[in-house]
Amino acid sequence: MSTPRLEVDLGKVQHNARTLVDRLAPLGVGVTAVTKATLGSVEVATAVLAGGAHRLGESRIENVERLRAAGVVAPILLVRSPMLSQVDRVVTSADASCNTEVEIVAALSEAALAQGRRHGVVLMVELGDLREGILAEDLERVVKEVLRLPAIHLRGIGANLACQNGVVPDDRNMARLSALAGSVEVAFGLHLVEVSGGSSANLDWALGGGAIGRVDDLRLGESILLGREPLHRTPIEGLHTDAFTLVGEVIEAKVKPSQPWGSFAQTAFGPAVDTAGSRSAEHGEGPRAIVALGHQDTDPWGLTPPPGIEVLGASSDHLVLATGAALLALGSEVRFQLTYGALVRATTSSAVPVWHGGGTR
Repeated sequence: MSTPRLEVDLGKVQHNARTLVDRLAPLGVGVTAVTKATLGSVEVATAVLAGGAHRLGESRIENVERLRAAGVVAPILLVRSPMLSQVDRVVTSADASCNTEVEIVAALSEAALAQGRRHGVVLMVELGDLREGILAEDLERVVKEVLRLPAIHLRGIGANLACQNGVVPDDRNMARLSALAGSVEVAFGLHLVEVSGGSSANLDWALGGGAIGRVDDLRLGESILLGREPLHRTPIEGLHTDAFTLVGEVIEAKVKPSQPWGSFAQTAFGPAVDTAGSRSAEHGEGPRAIVALGHQDTDPWGLTPPPGIEVLGASSDHLVLATGAALLALGSEVRFQLTYGALVRATTSSAVPVWHGGGTR
């Protein structure tokens, strides 16, 4: 197979989805499987749906359209607020979207009316992380305006934490979300069918005995794809952390000094990385390798190489490794595990084809 490539074990993805669905079900919490990191991969979507997710979550309409074109008919939630320039496409392909601006919801309503459709809306509430969200004191006013729109179905409210400033989901902020859902229902005499509590960052809270309240949905991406929780990036017991593997090829293998020499300025990507504490530095010189990967393909600092190998640095197209005691063979492959950020960048690179294996289980 060609390199670089991203290998995906679909059986492990399905296992992770099924395990989380089964653990959350007794709490009355369903799973929206967020597949945005895979750019609308129909193979990954099929795996998470087979694992029991009741809906897919995507952040870009292009991914939603890709899934629809591939024949995916499951409900899809656009988890980023639609752009005004794309409301027609959103109404055509997505069943519902997360929103914070009445002007955009009004445009969705107009587009839905023109298409003879009804579009679902989840209003996102600000709970402290300061990414997207309606301030709590403004929520009832926004709800009142949204309910006037003829082609909009207000499905519920939601929140996002831990993405922008690392605010941890806990009983206090989740109770606030539940209380807001209740107050909206009382004020307008309606029933919200959805209270979407957050992302994979909510798992420690939800599965650790947290007070679930009205929360009945979590939008899970990293935990399904990589088997880790985002707050501390620790593996989740019983989940696979190696469903995705980035494979690169060695294009240079030499013994080199541990430290550069000459006058120094910035590198191609900013200040130089201090490698004084690396294993290669400790030995004065040692085996190095260059793998044909770089910033254009992934986040180099989000890669975990095999034991005994260390990532020293990267430029656009070169990943520099210290390889321990031995030189690697030219043309040999090095397999890396990825963080969520490295995964997103790898799937976005046209130079990194994706190979799906493992099958669904």
